[in-house]
Amino acid sequence: MIFIFHESAGNEVLTLDGELFKYLVKVRRHHEGDRIDFRTEKSPHMLHCYSIEHIEAKALRLRLLHSSEHVVKAAKSLHILWCVIDAKSIEKVLPTLTELGVAKISFVDCERSQRNFKLDFRRFGRIVNASMQQCGRSEFMELERFESLQAALSCYTDLVYLDFCDTPLKEIPNIETVLVGCEGGFSKSERTLLASQRCFRLDTPMVLRSESAVCAAASKILL
Repeated sequence: MIFIFHESAGNEVLTLDGELFKYLVKVRRHHEGDRIDFRTEKSPHMLHCYSIEHIEAKALRLRLLHSSEHVVKAAKSLHILWCVIDAKSIEKVLPTLTELGVAKISFVDCERSQRNFKLDFRRFGRIVNASMQQCGRSEFMELERFESLQAALSCYTDLVYLDFCDTPLKEIPNIETVLVGCEGGFSKSERTLLASQRCFRLDTPMVLRSESAVCAAASKILL
């Protein structure tokens, strides 16, 4: 874990107990004198470095050494419009997309998205936060949802989309917004809506699941 989110980070003295105490002392086996970095969700760009001053039976006390602005984010900005799939599949790859540096995900209810999929944005947020602490990222990923592809295209007019075509991803420069469909791909009417947009393919003979395609595209664009 690179840092820990804590609402009181920045205070001169920080006292930790409960599950966080167990994790740091019992699992991570920290000792007095060890340094631990913290951030707050309100000001995630500020990094607060603490030293463990004293460990008691069920709590530990840390003292602030210094605070400084330390931004950790991807060199490029990528916005993914992702046609809705099973929330469980989304949850499995959210940590990976966080680590890759995806700035924003707009979930889109497409014609071939199953309508019974409910997206729990609070749960998604907790997954993203946990991943940020693991990878060191200091910028939250934005999440939103659109009721249709047409609604999404009314807000985001300049994008490239993944589909079966002749243009490999590497031939399209400066991609900032990418659209990835759900299982079954885009419907005929949705392809009509996308007629004016650039299309790309991934250079593989295999058929990818939607979540695999999202991670592959993000990796190639951002890394």
